[in-house]
Amino acid sequence: MAKKTKINIAAIADIHTRIGDKGRWADYFSHISKKADILLICGDLTDTGDEEEAQVLAEELKSCTIPVIGVLGNHDYEKGRQKLIRQVLHENSMTILDGEAIVIEDIGFAGTKGFGGGFDKYMLSMFGEDAMKNYVQEAVDQSLLLDRALARLEQDNPGIVKIALLHYAPIKETVIGEPEQIFPFLGSSRLADPLHRRKVYAAFHGHAHAGQLNGVTSGGVRVFNVALPILKKSGQKFPFQLLEV
Repeated sequence: MAKKTKINIAAIADIHTRIGDKGRWADYFSHISKKADILLICGDLTDTGDEEEAQVLAEELKSCTIPVIGVLGNHDYEKGRQKLIRQVLHENSMTILDGEAIVIEDIGFAGTKGFGGGFDKYMLSMFGEDAMKNYVQEAVDQSLLLDRALARLEQDNPGIVKIALLHYAPIKETVIGEPEQIFPFLGSSRLADPLHRRKVYAAFHGHAHAGQLNGVTSGGVRVFNVALPILKKSGQKFPFQLLEV
């Protein structure tokens, strides 16, 4: 059978699965499976970071007949059970990336949660008390994780199309609409550096529920904020962002 010349990638984020959501998402994932070849879920898979919520999501994803790739979000870390959440979803055929990469349909996907720190000239610097330095260091570390994952894709698959998954935003443009006072907690420009360095085709994130769907980095990389509250503005019954590669 000949390989497809075009691959349709569906992306969503911030679905915040709850214990009471049994049956809520099955039709949604079934619909996406008919429209796309791969599904990305960019963090906040659970609402309170509970593995039982992850189990509900795993059951709902059984109606999804295409590969599912995701990253964890801040809500998934809420109770310190992120390893259990990842294990539950891995055991149910969802790939969770945390500084790792995977190739599907000749497209390379690299992902990590990301972190805050602010954007452009207002980005926080590694200066001052230890608490502030630790905050900035987390953003640096997350950027390095993404860069290494993308680098491995390049090394193993020269010339491959690369897609980045994040939860936190790599640019300010897609968080505009949120209060400016919380911009430092919504993402970091440090996350954009690997996108430029590794010539990423497109990047997806969530987290900023009141942000903007589309943006472009200073290096020309397209960025999509696929937080579900933003996607719902389209009025679609089953909202998601579709990218043809």
